[in-house]
This record gives sequence, structure tokens and C-alpha cells, in this order.
Amino acid sequence: MLGARHAEIRRLRELVRDGRARRREGVVVLEGARVVSGALDRGADLAVVYVEPAASRSSADLLRRLGDAGVAVRDVTPGVMERIASTVTPQPIVALAARPRAALDDLARLDVDRPVVVAVDVADPGNAGTLVRSAEAAEAAAVVFCGNSVDPHSPKVVRSSAGALFGIPVVEVDSPVEVLDALGAAGRRRLATVARGGEPYDQCDLTGPLALVLGGEARGLPDAVHDHVDGTLTIPMSAVSESINVGVAGSVLVFEVARRRRRRESR
Repeated sequence: MLGARHAEIRRLRELVRDGRARRREGVVVLEGARVVSGALDRGADLAVVYVEPAASRSSADLLRRLGDAGVAVRDVTPGVMERIASTVTPQPIVALAARPRAALDDLARLDVDRPVVVAVDVADPGNAGTLVRSAEAAEAAAVVFCGNSVDPHSPKVVRSSAGALFGIPVVEVDSPVEVLDALGAAGRRRLATVARGGEPYDQCDLTGPLALVLGGEARGLPDAVHDHVDGTLTIPMSAVSESINVGVAGSVLVFEVARRRRRRESR
């Protein structure tokens, strides 16, 4: 069994805590059996899994699957995960997987019948993970994080996405304007979500090549973005509601696009 001072455990601790180290090594940290299982379901390139004795008992089926897939499994001593985990309640199983590769240039080659979700300044890991998870479930083409958004490959986002990060292209770009100009050049109509004053989403044309642009939790979309979109849309809500969670808003929109696409296909 590997103890807390073992070189592999010290490396794992660094990877959990340091985004620069994860980028340098090209890896993603997966915490918990559900996330590891979800990544395995989606064909993630799992390099190694670290397991405390509790996980050996509770996750026997998953460990058999990992063994069948040829993934290296390392046993660690009890209490090790408490020293490295990013969660309040440490998970007894942690894995390292190769970082999925997706770039801005890839967006021009995606299915034009499925929307691209653009998240600008989305800072909360839970919201980011929800956007990825909903986008995958609604069969969107990709999710792009830009501006001052959270690292979508951080352990908290990966956990919130329940493994969906490995099921849909997720792209990181610094400049929202660069993203929106590239999507426009690829022929996508860019619709920005605003809390008030946009076209109601249930009356808006959501067909054809589309990009859904969502702003951050605190201030929404920055002013500079509005010069690089083709329209705005709003999710109608009660007068007493100031706004809704960006993860919820994105989920509503991607599933509405999926609903309309299914209706067209059924005809």
C-alpha cells in the first residue's frame, strides 16, 4: 500500500491542488466512484486509480471493470485521501485521466445542427459542471469556456459534470471575442442570454447553426460581447425574480433546442 509520503501520493496531492501542474502533465483528476465510472463509460483514457480499503469493498464492480480495461490500480493506506482531496468529504477512490483535447479550430468542424454553448466569466465550478453535463445530455456540439471562467478541467468541475467532460468537446479560450468571431465565421448565429429585454426563448428561432452565449453569475455578459452577437434571448420569469442560475438557464436552453430538433426530425 502507498502511504502519504510516497512519491506517487505527493504527486497526486500536487495535481489535485495545482492547475498548472495538471496542465503541464496533461491530466485530469477524478474524485469518487461515480465520476470514475462515468469517465470509463465515455471511453476516457484512465492512467491510474488510487483506492483506499473502503473503496475496495464498496466499489468492487467498478474495480473489476477497471481491471478488465487494463487500468493500473494502486492501493493506498487509510486516511491518505483526507490529505489530498478537494472535497469536504474525501472520496475513497481517485483517478488520473488524460486531459481531453479540444481547440477553437475544432468548432468549425462540428455538427451544425447542434448548438455550441459559450460560457463567459462563469466562475462557479458547480455551474460549469452543470453546463457540461446538460450540454452532453441534450446532445449539444461543444461547450466553450472563456473570459474569467473557472478551469473546466479542475476536480470540482469534473466531479460536478459526473464524467460528462469526457463525453462532449470542452474548449478553453481566453478571449470571448475571439470565440464569438470564430463561431460567426463558421456560420453560427450567436444568441446572448440576458435577464430582461431579449426575445423570449420560447418564441425565438432556435433552428440552424447556433451558439448560445451565457454570462457569469455576478454581472452577466460583459459589454464588449454584445457587439459580437447576432441577437439576445430571455427566459421569461416572475417579476420578483432578478435572474436564474446560469447552470439552470443553460440547461433550459439546450434542452429546448433539443426538443425542437427532435420535433423536426419526427416530421
